[in-house]
Amino acid sequence: MLVADGIRPDTLMSAISTGRAPALAQLRAEGALHTVTSVFPSVTGPAYAPFLMGRYPGSVGLPGLRWFDREGHATSRWHRTRSYVGVDFGKVDTDLDSTTPTVFELAQPALGALHVIGRGLPPQHRIGGSLGFGLYALATHLRGGVDGWLAIDRRIADEFAHRVQRDRPIFAFCALTGIDKASHATGHDSPKVFEALSIVDALAGRLRDDALRDGRWERTHLWVVSDHGHSPVTQHDDLATQLRHWGLGVRAHPWVMGANHDTAVMVSGNAMAHIYVNLRERTRQWWPSHTARWQWLADRLLALPSVDLLLFPTSDRVCEVRAHGRGGARIVRERDRWAYRPETGDPLGVGPLEGLTLESAWDATAGSDYPDAIVQALQLAASPRSGDIIASAARGWDFRARWEPIPHVSSHGALHRDHMMVPLLLNRPVAAQPRRTVDVMPSALSALHIRLPAGLDGTSFF
Repeated sequence: MLVADGIRPDTLMSAISTGRAPALAQLRAEGALHTVTSVFPSVTGPAYAPFLMGRYPGSVGLPGLRWFDREGHATSRWHRTRSYVGVDFGKVDTDLDSTTPTVFELAQPALGALHVIGRGLPPQHRIGGSLGFGLYALATHLRGGVDGWLAIDRRIADEFAHRVQRDRPIFAFCALTGIDKASHATGHDSPKVFEALSIVDALAGRLRDDALRDGRWERTHLWVVSDHGHSPVTQHDDLATQLRHWGLGVRAHPWVMGANHDTAVMVSGNAMAHIYVNLRERTRQWWPSHTARWQWLADRLLALPSVDLLLFPTSDRVCEVRAHGRGGARIVRERDRWAYRPETGDPLGVGPLEGLTLESAWDATAGSDYPDAIVQALQLAASPRSGDIIASAARGWDFRARWEPIPHVSSHGALHRDHMMVPLLLNRPVAAQPRRTVDVMPSALSALHIRLPAGLDGTSFF
């Protein structure tokens, strides 16, 4: 399983059709290229949970790249925040729901490279997990150069192919992040992106050639998938700075220490953000309890041109969706059915819809501006670690104007189409239509003839 981190379906199709990705074209000829939905937030890290756990990120404790720890159990009692962009990266595995197994725990022997989630994977089976590599990657991040990330991809790809050939794991996972870094810096269809994609293509070709030479190809599955898309950004609205201008004390990365904070702003991607209020409360209070004190903040946020949608979690089965000028609606889950009920408007532009199954909820929204938003919005809103207000950015905007070593001309993380639709390239035909990235992990277990654990959010397409 290769993650071409950040590749869009149209960018991948362009590379295949123009001959710039011959190995990936060969995989498509043997199998198929599908377009599926990622998860909310559509962000590296949380969006790996579907591949490695078969679960939505909110339900396993990864609501974003950054989040505020209301209970204060998982993080430092001084600042109660988590950011996986930095030293907290090593805490992902301990932050995960301990009752949900990872694919590494179920399919052994396994191999992982830049996997983010690694629980169940022994240190000797991890590529890029050493302290030395972490410091090298941090230095590359701080320098802000794309070429440094492409060099990392080449190094990781070479070692991964060597280890697959030598160790013969039954499951091997490799994430290559150069496409995402190049997209942020130069745009999703720039020459640098295609240079980064050529590294993925070369790795796929090498894996296939090695398996053919050894007589393993006929029983090998080789999949290429992405965790999120990208879209151009021309304007940055730093939400933390905005709230400070409104007179609020704000806790936000990279500076999270201090007292007298009224709110916490946790940005991911950078096109989505969790906004937490009443920080002294140690248990979650659903949005209706905040209305009297914080409705003014919701109104001001909705009026910002940078904000497309706001989600307000009102229970673990209901959330409100609002958009400026398009009114509000409710998303409701009743047992195993979903409903989308416009009230003062139709912010998602798909309703009204009642009695939706997981399949029909996807089918009803797949062609809209917000594919799979009914399921994805509610799974994140219901997470105990999510914000009291969840913001999804408008097209052309994101929510972080400072502290990025690579100035962003493209971004991701939001609920809109360009971020949520991702490619799924398989070298084998499937029995059922792939719809979501959460279907990938149960399908991998099926391909390996491993019994699926209970409670997965996805279903096998085999």
